[in-house]
Amino acid sequence: MKAATGEKFEHTYRFRQKDVIEFSRITGDDNPVHLDAMYAESTAFKKPIMHGFLSGSIFSKVFGTIFPGNGSIYLSQTMVFKRPMYVDQEYKAVFEITETDAARGTMTIQGKVFDQANKICLEGEAKLLNKSVF
Repeated sequence: MKAATGEKFEHTYRFRQKDVIEFSRITGDDNPVHLDAMYAESTAFKKPIMHGFLSGSIFSKVFGTIFPGNGSIYLSQTMVFKRPMYVDQEYKAVFEITETDAARGTMTIQGKVFDQANKICLEGEAKLLNKSVF
C-alpha cells in the first residue's frame, strides 16, 4: 500500500471472554469488572466489560499487520474511551490517514471504533513510522 492522506480502511472484529481472561493473566489487571459477572452486575455496566487496552489493541493489530501494515512502528497513540465494550459483540474500526510526511516516513491515523448501534466506543490518533509505504 502507498500511504496517502485521506485513505481509509475498515475492519470488523470481536473479542471473546477467553481473550479477556488471557489479557488479565498477561497484564495482571484482574479488576472484577472484567472477570466477575456478579460483581459487574452491581456496577453501572450491569455485566463485565472488556479492558480498555484490550479494546484498543485493535489499533496495534491493524497498524502492524494490515493498514498500513508490516513494518509500522508506533511513535504515539491517544485513546479516548467513550462507551464500554463487551465480549461477543461485533465492532467496526474505521481508520483514516490524516497526515503524511514521506521524507520522514511518518503518518498520522485517526481511528474510531463503532458498536452495532453505530455509536463511537473508542477513538484515538496514532503517529506511525513506516518508510516502506511511501
